[in-house]
Amino acid sequence: MSTNTNHDQEEIDLGQLFGKIGNFFSNITTSIFKGILFVQKNIILLIALVVVGAGLGYYLDSETKVYNHEVIVSPNFGSVDYLYNKINLINSRIQQRDTSFLKSIGIAEPKNISKIAIKPVIDIYSFVNENRGTANNAENTQNFELVKLLAEDGDINKVIKDSLTSRNYNHHKILIVTDGFTTNKQTIDPILNYLNESSFYKEFQKTYINNFYSKINQNQIVIKQIDTLLSQFSNNIKNQKNDKLVYYNENTQLNGLIDQKNGLFNEINGIKTQLISLNKIILDKSRVINVKNTKGLNNKMKLVLPIVFVFGFIFFSLFLSFYKKQKAKLSNK
Repeated sequence: MSTNTNHDQEEIDLGQLFGKIGNFFSNITTSIFKGILFVQKNIILLIALVVVGAGLGYYLDSETKVYNHEVIVSPNFGSVDYLYNKINLINSRIQQRDTSFLKSIGIAEPKNISKIAIKPVIDIYSFVNENRGTANNAENTQNFELVKLLAEDGDINKVIKDSLTSRNYNHHKILIVTDGFTTNKQTIDPILNYLNESSFYKEFQKTYINNFYSKINQNQIVIKQIDTLLSQFSNNIKNQKNDKLVYYNENTQLNGLIDQKNGLFNEINGIKTQLISLNKIILDKSRVINVKNTKGLNNKMKLVLPIVFVFGFIFFSLFLSFYKKQKAKLSNK
């Protein structure tokens, strides 16, 4: 008897469950149909809202004049901390709207600048492999060992992006944001000139370059001495009689002199190449200006406003319907 009762109860529970599922899908289809009727009833108004929103969005986008400007720089003579401090100083003055300071460094329209920032151009391969200076790899080995050491107890990706590592990369990107177009003369050049105005680093630059030229002169003197030795050796060979030939092997150090001369030449060429990049404390290597800022809602209002208008109308219609139903219920009580 009890078994039949349990069986009947299970059938009732399953029937209620399937009934609820059926009601759920029925409500969904009813809601979809009501939505179709709502769109059909208000199709003209919805199209008008889309057109008006798109038109107003195009207008607002055309009035939006936020532009990005990027400058890739290379700090010389260990001036990377100096560079970051100067950029942070300029940005703090921008946020304070200190137009007198910005004018004093040569910026033509300081009110148009809204932000300046700097970040490293992450290039771990150049950091590890590039020769900085002349022909020894000591610094490269140190850089590689430093990265290995820092990565032992952490994620290598975090190490690469860590401020301790990233500030030692060769190149850094300065980002400037302005309201409206600008030119190199109005904004970029004054900022770079300000960054290069440092009496300490100018003296350092002068000494550094003089040392390079001294190294070139020393190498040239040694090359002339090697040329003199090679010339004397050549003359000795010519003066030998045919029956008294002299054979020279590697022990004569002739090959060593030639290799040393080639090494000195390569070192001179490397120094001359590096000197090209040392004419500024903060060397600018590339500039890209007046790129329209599309972050956030910038230049997207033509898409955003139609959606806002349509959903705003739908929300208002639902609220109005809810209000009328509640008011009718209260009036019937």
